[in-house]
Amino acid sequence: MLSMSSQRNNNQDKESMGRRKALSQFLGGIVSSAFLLQNVPPARAFENKISNKYDDRPKRRGPLPKDLGVSNRLTIEYDEYLGLKTCGPAPNCFSSTIPVEEDPDHSIPAWSWPESVADPKTAFIQLNEVLQSYPPGQNGVDGGGFSIKAADPDKGYTYVVYEALKNGYYDDVEFAYIESAGKGSVQVRSSSRVGYLDYTVNAKRLNWIAKELRAKGWNAPGVDYNTHKGYFLENQQS
Repeated sequence: MLSMSSQRNNNQDKESMGRRKALSQFLGGIVSSAFLLQNVPPARAFENKISNKYDDRPKRRGPLPKDLGVSNRLTIEYDEYLGLKTCGPAPNCFSSTIPVEEDPDHSIPAWSWPESVADPKTAFIQLNEVLQSYPPGQNGVDGGGFSIKAADPDKGYTYVVYEALKNGYYDDVEFAYIESAGKGSVQVRSSSRVGYLDYTVNAKRLNWIAKELRAKGWNAPGVDYNTHKGYFLENQQS
């Protein structure tokens, strides 16, 4: 027979294991997108680029951001929330998980799928089909092509890299289902890695994707002059 001391130790071990298991499951849901990003392959020219004309030019792709994915973020008042990476001051980034009252220049609405879509997994399957049909060079942007680096409908996360044709600028675009940020909706982020202006590239890209989703019944607002006047004024080409 076990002594009372041994029984007490066994119970403590079981409780400790139970807490560790619960914590592991909780954190696993938060950082799942980060694990998806660990295996992103190194930068190379994308096969779906529209031309080889500028292959001899030096490319300014920029380093892969270290804090992509769904993670705990802080508001300007240091309140914690679960969301995608925020934006810097430059007019070259949008994110739906930025509180609009804090940063209206970079905040955009999340995209909601229709009632005919049963669950987040089905929504991301539909979203990924739209992303795969994206035409590089549409509206004069992303002629260097694109690559879907991570796509997991079960976890509700997709990460895509788009490239500019001439100088090879990379833009990072993420889509995530975050239940605490809004059920029935997909959180969106599109941002340039380098430079200050984006000459409305991020807006044109998001607008094309949003238009295709609206055709499937989604509520997917685009980025236009009325909602982001400062962005368009700064990015006007001389």
